[in-house]
Amino acid sequence: MIDLGDHDPQSVSSGGTAPDRVMAKGKVNVRLVATFVAGLVLGGVAVSELRDAREERQRSTSISLVAFVASGGNEGGDSGGVYQMAGQLAVVNAGPAPVTASAATGQLPGIRVRGTGQSRLLRPGGTGWIDVEVRIDCSIPFGSEPLSMGFAVETADGRVREVSYPVAVIGSAWHREVERPCAHLADLVKRDG
Repeated sequence: MIDLGDHDPQSVSSGGTAPDRVMAKGKVNVRLVATFVAGLVLGGVAVSELRDAREERQRSTSISLVAFVASGGNEGGDSGGVYQMAGQLAVVNAGPAPVTASAATGQLPGIRVRGTGQSRLLRPGGTGWIDVEVRIDCSIPFGSEPLSMGFAVETADGRVREVSYPVAVIGSAWHREVERPCAHLADLVKRDG
């Protein structure tokens, strides 16, 4: 027969498990699980913060420019049919962070463009005008190939990078400005020729 109503303290200490020990083991397990969960949460937050900081750094150093011919003014040509003019490029900051653009240069057969040394701060979505010197050789016909303009661009972190953008010259203010003088020069060559 088994007596369920009477507990013998001797039998518990000699091989059974004490309720206090079971309770203590349960508390330790709960604490370990809670510590593990807290570690996971803190680790997840730290990883998320690191990822956000890295993405912000990438955004602040990302560069995206768009450029096109804004204006040109004929300053004159020489007897060899080379015309020099002052021109401007419109440069749009299509990136997410402000940048400073300068040192515009570009070259194609018959066309050479050089910046005047100025720089422009461009806010995101903003446009700036960069003054350039343009030399066009009338003896070389305009091709359909765009002029690859290079810019020195400084980002918010102080790093300077070279960025290029293809600029259409055919139909631009530069092309229209020298079209008549170049045609006149070609007529003179034909008559004398």
